[in-house]
Order: sequence, then structure tokens, then C-alpha cells
Amino acid sequence: MHDADPASHASLYIHVRILLGMIVGLGLTHLLRHVARIVERPQAHRVHGVHLVWAGFMFVYVLHFWWWQFSLSHQTHWNFNLYLFVTLYALLLYLLCALVFPESLADGVGYRDYYYGRRRWFFGLLAVMFVVDAGDTLIKGTAYVQQLGPEYWVRNAAFVLASVAAAITRSPRYHGIFAVAALLYELSWIWRRYEILT
Repeated sequence: MHDADPASHASLYIHVRILLGMIVGLGLTHLLRHVARIVERPQAHRVHGVHLVWAGFMFVYVLHFWWWQFSLSHQTHWNFNLYLFVTLYALLLYLLCALVFPESLADGVGYRDYYYGRRRWFFGLLAVMFVVDAGDTLIKGTAYVQQLGPEYWVRNAAFVLASVAAAITRSPRYHGIFAVAALLYELSWIWRRYEILT
């Protein structure tokens, strides 16, 4: 894309954000619909605490992503690579939301069995998401990378490694600790860095 005036960049960002909003909205709708289904029919499928914590993590993470998207309104140089990475990131978020809750479960199958049966897909995609996030950050330039500081890279690396381990192991203790730690850290990350966007 050739250089354009600020109004053109603003219009382009709105164009991109509409697409991202549609994808994120579908993910949030999917999560909320299935939580409502659990409330409506609590005996249909046995719930699992770790699974519900990851559902909460995805809800918070998707909301965070949408909140953070406002900061891209200051991005003055859009190109297809940046557009592709941001869109891919949103699609990964939707896929993760879809994997947290299946469209349907067979009779007698609880969410614990589903969670451990699909853990390789879920945590594999979670690891990929943090890798794509790092690539998206690098595309935005040196100044953007520097403002995030070293904690960002430690955070992403830790999530990738922990997700790979979660994809491999079935240890309930590990999965429980990882789920709670991930949710609490994400809430801390939002509060410390993104509670107010500038």
C-alpha cells in the first residue's frame, strides 16, 4: 500500500477492525452460548473445574484482544503482512474458543473426558497463538517491541513451553496449576499494562 493521508489510514483501520470484530464476536458468542447451556442443563454433561477455568481464560483473553485492538488506531503503516498476522491471530482465538466447547457431546461424556481428549489440539493451538503474537509484535517495528519490555518475551516463551507440556501430559495437578496460573497472570497483565489505553 502506498503512503496515504491520516484519514485514509483511519478508514483502513476501521475496515480491518470490522473483520476482526466479526471473528472475535463469534468466539465470544460461542463461549457464552455453551456456558448458558451448562446453566440450563447442569446434569446433561458433568462439568470439570480445569476446563471451566480455561473457558474463563479464553473469555478474558478474547476481551483483552478486542480492548487492545483500539491501540492499532495509532498504527500509521498498514501492509498486507500486518493485516494477515492480525487476522490469523483473531482466527486462532476463534478456533481456541471453538475447541473449549464442542458443538455437542455424546451421551455419558463429560467435559473432563472431552478436555483431556482434545488437549493436544487446544494447547498446540495455544502455543501457536503465542508464536504468532510474537511475529505480529516484530512486524510492528523496533519501537513497539521496546515498549513491551523483556517481560513480554518471557511471558510468551513461558506460555509456549507450558502449553507444549500440557499437550503431552495428562497430569490433573499440572493442568490445574497451569489453568489457574494462566488466568491469574492474564488478569495481572491486563491490569498492569492495558487497564488504560493511551
